[in-house]
Amino acid sequence: MVKTWAQTLELVADPQKIAEYREYHARVWPEVLRALQAVGVLQMKIYLLGTRLFMYMETVDDFEPTRDFARHMEIEPKCVEWGEKMRTYQCRVPEAKEGEWWAYMEEVFDLAAQHEAAFGKKITPPK
Repeated sequence: MVKTWAQTLELVADPQKIAEYREYHARVWPEVLRALQAVGVLQMKIYLLGTRLFMYMETVDDFEPTRDFARHMEIEPKCVEWGEKMRTYQCRVPEAKEGEWWAYMEEVFDLAAQHEAAFGKKITPPK
């Protein structure tokens, strides 16, 4: 089984900074990629609309964000440097809870779960 996560954050409203952020994410440092995989991140995608970022992440079942994101920083010191650099481009969303940087989003719809509940079987590709 896989856990899914959705988070949001803002970028600083500066076209140059947004361009730099995009450039960094086009070539994420290998140490960061290895550390994320080591703590159980299976997939991560970040989308951008204006200044709003949306991150979709899939992890192993026992992934716990507070513990495991801290652990990925311990595994690889370059992750600390990456995080500090990325924060210069980012700012919290107003909806973020106390202490949250990336704000966790509530899932309000799951097609696969509703399909299985309605029809008693998993969704399959059309023929």
